[in-house]
Amino acid sequence: MTATLLFSFLFAITILTLTPGFDTALVLRTAAAQGWRRASATALGINLGCLVWGVAVGFGLGALLLASEMAYNLLKWVGAAYLLYLGVKLLLNPRTQAQDETAAEVAQQSYFSCFNRGLFGNLLNPKIGVFYVTFMPQFIPAGASVALWCSLMALMHVAIGLLWNAVLIGGSHYFAAHLRRPAVLKVMDRLTGMVFIGFAAKLALSRR
Repeated sequence: MTATLLFSFLFAITILTLTPGFDTALVLRTAAAQGWRRASATALGINLGCLVWGVAVGFGLGALLLASEMAYNLLKWVGAAYLLYLGVKLLLNPRTQAQDETAAEVAQQSYFSCFNRGLFGNLLNPKIGVFYVTFMPQFIPAGASVALWCSLMALMHVAIGLLWNAVLIGGSHYFAAHLRRPAVLKVMDRLTGMVFIGFAAKLALSRR
């Protein structure tokens, strides 16, 4: 029974991970514009955000978001504002050079900055917490520790997420020479900015 539940969760979360969304757009854009190392830092931040949400849901925070309209809306609006900030920044100040080509760019966009962008992009999205708290319980065996199982499933999600991010980053490497051309970078940044603004609007207008 336990093995069947884990396999079912693994299958479902794999399909959901492969579905394009904010995380995919962020990793691809970072890989193309700034190289695989900074894209890897971004991916680590994204997946750590998922792990934190999974553990928090296991210990009751997800239930709070589901029950409290105020808590949900507060985190939702903060998350939407953060995505809007990233999107507007890319629209108004698109890159014309790949990050690893100039020392100034490297100083402005450190590995830590890339990591934080991925981390807070997930931590400030309450839909992840609500998704976990509504999705995970159906895969927890009767009488089992909710905190332990939520943490375990979050780790499985992170493992799949890291693997998928590695595929995305590895695939982008073959197109790096073309994707780093100034004109292409500018268009990519503006398109990604529009995608981020779209996700911000979607989050702001979303209901539980």
